[in-house]
Amino acid sequence: MTERTAQRKAAKSRKAAQPPRIKMGFSRWFREIGWRHVVGVLAVLWALFPVSYILSASLNPLGSVVSTSMIPNAFSLDNYKKLFTTPSIPFDRWYLNTLIVCVAVVFVQLLFSAMGAYAFSRFRFKGRRGGLLSLLLIQMFPQFLAAVALFTLFTDIGEVIPGVGLNTLLGYILVLCGGSLGQVWLIKGFFDSIPKSLDEAATIDGASHVQVFFRIILPLVTPILAVCGLLVFVGVIGEFLLASIFLTDNNKKTLATGLYGLIDSDRSNNLGVFAAGGMLIAIPVILLFLYLQKFIVGGITAGGVKG
Repeated sequence: MTERTAQRKAAKSRKAAQPPRIKMGFSRWFREIGWRHVVGVLAVLWALFPVSYILSASLNPLGSVVSTSMIPNAFSLDNYKKLFTTPSIPFDRWYLNTLIVCVAVVFVQLLFSAMGAYAFSRFRFKGRRGGLLSLLLIQMFPQFLAAVALFTLFTDIGEVIPGVGLNTLLGYILVLCGGSLGQVWLIKGFFDSIPKSLDEAATIDGASHVQVFFRIILPLVTPILAVCGLLVFVGVIGEFLLASIFLTDNNKKTLATGLYGLIDSDRSNNLGVFAAGGMLIAIPVILLFLYLQKFIVGGITAGGVKG
């Protein structure tokens, strides 16, 4: 009983020591906190507006612009069935082509960007600062500016090596891999936040630069690799301009070019099928985001710790 009494007295003393809670009025709450919730709700509604329209169009059996509204009047999966049953729409082939291109480009860009960032972060050599500034300057110009030169180049290459020329997935992948150092600046900021003592300790134990990079550094920079991989994946899956130039065969197209050709042939009546394809495109992006979301916040914030 004595012990219980002492515990009760200690609890009462702790409650007495706590400062009294001041109730916040509605006007003050709205000025300090509430307006943020209002802005957040409006932003979510604004973002969901096009999504709801596309979803409604994909479920509309008529599939025309006139009959489509924000809220569908009828629910049907006919548009989704047309994607996989219409002979002139090889949607499954477009989907596979897109995934192949995305996986290959993400892997190559992350590998070369990580290697370049490691060199710029850990080594000191002549031209280091100029190289970083050159990479930053090159990123200001879109890759589409070189479309004519790339078209001429791969036309000549295709005459010698047909598997790498125009209208081939390998040639298109090589074109997109031309920007493999586009993530160097972001990854370098993360590398700079890792102590060099880890590299020195591994070197003393007999590890080479390759072993230090792949076995020690890369596991520590997984968050920033996840962020960069997601950014590259989203950029590649929605790339249209270069794909429309390099991929003209119907079986070689990606989702972006294939669906555009579908709606361009009949903009009104094919809206439902186009919307169904657009909804299916979002599936790999959403799944990848859900899988990598635990790395995204840490990767973005830690990437700007040190320049």
